[in-house]
Amino acid sequence: MSLPKPAASDAALVTGASSGIGVDIARELAQRGHALVLVARREDRLAAVAQELRDAHGVRVEVLACDLADPAARDALPDRVAALGLEVSILVNNAGYGTVGEIGTVDAAKETGQVRLNCEAVVALSTAYVPAMVARGEGAILVVASSAGFQPIPGQATYAATKAFALSFSEGLHTELKDKGVAVTALCPGPVETEFAAVAGAEELFANAPSFAMVSAAEVARQAVAGLESNRRVVVPGAAIKAVTLGGRYTPRAVLLPLMKRFYPV
Repeated sequence: MSLPKPAASDAALVTGASSGIGVDIARELAQRGHALVLVARREDRLAAVAQELRDAHGVRVEVLACDLADPAARDALPDRVAALGLEVSILVNNAGYGTVGEIGTVDAAKETGQVRLNCEAVVALSTAYVPAMVARGEGAILVVASSAGFQPIPGQATYAATKAFALSFSEGLHTELKDKGVAVTALCPGPVETEFAAVAGAEELFANAPSFAMVSAAEVARQAVAGLESNRRVVVPGAAIKAVTLGGRYTPRAVLLPLMKRFYPV
């Protein structure tokens, strides 16, 4: 199985495409000749990325500003894409954010907003586009989860839980669709140099991460799209983070959780 071939009436829809991993995934797809629909809240940032991709690769790039945590705005997105005369052949569920802090000390609205964006939006957009992909017998969905999804994390309880959901949802969807021509891959990066840490208030945690554990956003995107092309169920960029995820899956929680609390102090 491979990615759908570029076509004039088809596009890759990339959410969270105004910065970080989303931008680099858009670059990877553009250099393969795919038209793009870039979605995020910051229209000015999207416009700059879109122009870069048009100039570099000569592909069609459309920009749709949308707050995917807003159910009404999110539910209107498929009709806005259709109005452009485009079908979504590749869906990249990348939009998301995290927070750091113990429950009761962090902003409650940000916690529930994480669930809406990191979980609800992934399900809503996937269910919007899967039927047409199955009917055509081809398509691809990339879900950007996280290495945080392999274990609970005290101090990032909501974020880790949302990414566990994204990982589980993607793995289930992968199995549902693997015989229907639709590729589904979960991307589970560890620390990446993006705006994520600043938004989450986790600059200190990322600053203390060992250099051998860091992977660039460009390399994460390269491995993500390569994994989606071959319909890999899960992609974990970086040998160090692969080892961490194995520990997260198989270490007894009674042993793991005190270690996680020590490693992620809040």
